[in-house]
Amino acid sequence: MPTTQLGAFAHNFLGNAPGWYKQTILMFLLVNPIALWILGPQATGWLLIGEFIFTLAMALKCYPLLPGGLLAIEALLLGMTSPESLYHEVEANLPVILLLMFMVAGIYFMKSLLLVTFTNILLNVRSKYLLALLFSMTAALLSAFLDALTVTAVIISVTVGFYSVYHKVASGKGHQHKDHNHVSDHEVVDLHREDLEGFRAFLRSLLMHSAVGTALGGVCTLVGEPQNLLIAKTAGWNFGEFFMLMAPVSMPVLAAGLFTCVLLEKLQLFGYGAKLPRPVLRVLNEFAEAERAKRTPAQKSALIIQAIAAVVLVLGLAFHVAEVGLIGLLVIILITSFNGVTDEHQIGKAFEEALPFTALLVVFFAIVAVIHEQHLFSPIINWVLALPPEQQPGMFFIANGVLSMISDNVFVATVYISEVKQALDAGEITRAHFDQLAIAINTGTNLPSVATPNGQAAFLFLLTSAIAPLVRLSYGRMVIMALPYTLVLGGVGLASVILFT
Repeated sequence: MPTTQLGAFAHNFLGNAPGWYKQTILMFLLVNPIALWILGPQATGWLLIGEFIFTLAMALKCYPLLPGGLLAIEALLLGMTSPESLYHEVEANLPVILLLMFMVAGIYFMKSLLLVTFTNILLNVRSKYLLALLFSMTAALLSAFLDALTVTAVIISVTVGFYSVYHKVASGKGHQHKDHNHVSDHEVVDLHREDLEGFRAFLRSLLMHSAVGTALGGVCTLVGEPQNLLIAKTAGWNFGEFFMLMAPVSMPVLAAGLFTCVLLEKLQLFGYGAKLPRPVLRVLNEFAEAERAKRTPAQKSALIIQAIAAVVLVLGLAFHVAEVGLIGLLVIILITSFNGVTDEHQIGKAFEEALPFTALLVVFFAIVAVIHEQHLFSPIINWVLALPPEQQPGMFFIANGVLSMISDNVFVATVYISEVKQALDAGEITRAHFDQLAIAINTGTNLPSVATPNGQAAFLFLLTSAIAPLVRLSYGRMVIMALPYTLVLGGVGLASVILFT
């Protein structure tokens, strides 16, 4: 612990982040005013973008809201943008903020139904490649209508639950045993160690197939990913229009992704193909039967209400009865009202997952406001727009894909779609060409970004979750396991953009 007041300030700054990281952020904050004075606003603007991307890439060291927010505040104080411009960006993207606030919270109250769904799939399908395919397809379908982060959270909950159950048995205890530390292997009986390692490999593959599945489904619809709604709002597309415009790219990619899932399991490449050991399956079945027997009529009725709310959600989105976020609020009210969730603190838990990212999105908009005010991307956009029209969608796909791998796809999409919209408003491109470029931006930010945990929020959420250390899923292992998907999704996506848009 620090012994001086200055040491205490240094210790408290960005909390438990590494010392070198804290020093780097302080250096950024000190260099920016000097750069603005010496190099001017444009060069400093590019420096700010690089610094902000650094905070996104280092999200595992410190949540980007804090260092990114400090950089955004400094940009406002230096006059590189204004509070009015930031407010304008927030105002223009209010539907996206509503989506994050209410839709994610709405799906939180449907977790029980989703847990039952994935549990039944896991225990009732014996073929590993078919099981992996069903997990990927279910994650894709749910992510197309719900929220990828919440779907990932549910799958993590299922796997943590089953892992802890078997870990108890492997440690010589019953699955009903309450006091057990499933993080440590010290109590694991030697006889069960091999089965435990096999179970870890089995869960790793299912988690990665599911995470990729959220990307496969997330690219298809207006609510699949936050940037989808942002792009759709800018383009003026409704739910049906978005789906139909993306289909020439999203459907071939979906088919290729699911085929890759089966192929990886069959060939047992890149860490895939591990099967569920029979002793583990026996333990999990016994646990599931015990849980099913304990389910009360009240819990069964709660599942029915959640299923009805899911139907209302899908119909509301399909017919665009209201803004997406308001439909999410409808789901919250229906489920909580009919399932007896009346305590303010119970309801408040539903918003814990979404609000930090919502705040980070507002910081994105501050950086986007700097880009607009300083016209930083105008030369790049003009260069791409000077290419032959048939080459432009492919170039946008590649540029968005590469940037999304190293930073954050929502930020990249926000920047590019707003710049292309400015070109449309200025009469530099036609409406039809704008639609082509918007499709390339959406698919470019959604598909190649599976390459690293930085690009996809669901991947980053998985890496930082409780299950990752339990099943030995590290950053490097995620990159390796995502590599075949990156090549297939990126390659098929690029070919589809070039051929069909």
